[in-house]
Amino acid sequence: MGTEMTSTVTITPSRAFREELTRRGGESIGRCFQCATCSSVCDLSTASSIFPRRQMLWAQWGLSDRLLNDPAIWLCHECTDCSTRCPRDARPSDMLKGARSMAIEAFGAPGFMARLVGNAATTWPILLGVPVAFWAVLVQLTVGFQVAAGPLAYNRHIPNGLIDSVFVPAVLFALVAAVSGARKAWAAWGVGAQREGTLLSGLVGVAGDVLAHRRFTGCKVAHTRRFSHSLLLWGFVAAFATTTSVATAEYVFGAEIPLAQVHPIKLLGNLSAVLLSFGLAGLWLKRMGSRELAGRSKAFDSFFLVLVVLLVASGIGAELARYALPGQLALSVYVFHLGMVLSFFLTFPFSKFAHALYRTLAMAHERLTLSRRPQ
Repeated sequence: MGTEMTSTVTITPSRAFREELTRRGGESIGRCFQCATCSSVCDLSTASSIFPRRQMLWAQWGLSDRLLNDPAIWLCHECTDCSTRCPRDARPSDMLKGARSMAIEAFGAPGFMARLVGNAATTWPILLGVPVAFWAVLVQLTVGFQVAAGPLAYNRHIPNGLIDSVFVPAVLFALVAAVSGARKAWAAWGVGAQREGTLLSGLVGVAGDVLAHRRFTGCKVAHTRRFSHSLLLWGFVAAFATTTSVATAEYVFGAEIPLAQVHPIKLLGNLSAVLLSFGLAGLWLKRMGSRELAGRSKAFDSFFLVLVVLLVASGIGAELARYALPGQLALSVYVFHLGMVLSFFLTFPFSKFAHALYRTLAMAHERLTLSRRPQ
């Protein structure tokens, strides 16, 4: 007689994980009795990528490895249809939101930065205040806050070389941290799965969905989020194009900075400010509305939104302050803006902005995957 070989899988629930998830938005998971209404009403849930019923069960059991390493938590677009239709008010959408914040922290490197952003409820003075203080001290020690009479040109008072010496390393740090987190996530999602094709082919395949926000069209309760998110996305794209164009115009073509208000690059920058402002306004209005539309907001979500508001408002304020305020006060507004930009770069691989990265990768993984990991 042959001997039948069996394998044993050890599952170790974590009470500490469940308590942390509860703190981040999963306080209602104990109400779930696995009726599957949430997965049934979600237009994005498929036979191969089932959520959020399965993830609710893992959350209840405190199965951190299964939940945080599951790419399906990123396929959720926070429509809140599942939470609205849940007969027990278990709020699966809020649980997934908390799980994503914990996944960003788990994948993030360096770990201390990931933990700082993950605990924004108490660390926000550090995340916002330190970059502003850094710029204030740097400006005071190098060029000072005494401004000459006449029209104020920020780049003539604070040399672009000084700004580049700070922002170039900050951008490189953000890119390295983002790539590091993305590689960890991609490796974790690949365990037990079979992908066909390259990462590049997967990204190309989902680019249209991401840029057009097509998957938001299935949202019923929070259908307006598609418009606000699209404005925010294209506002950041326009802002990035503006920054790149200004650097090219100045360093390659020797253009005089600041540019005239009617210059095409200046108009593009103003357009980015308009897109970001309206996108933020839409998100704030939704958040100020019913809980069903927005879900419960935690500090992790609010920190990113507040940072972007401060970033946009200080940028617009600095531009207007050149004409309306005394030189020293206008320069102070500009220094505050530089601090917000620095905070944005240093925190974006670990903040909710990282959703754009991980969700895109998860959609590419879904497209490439032929067989899912065993459940």
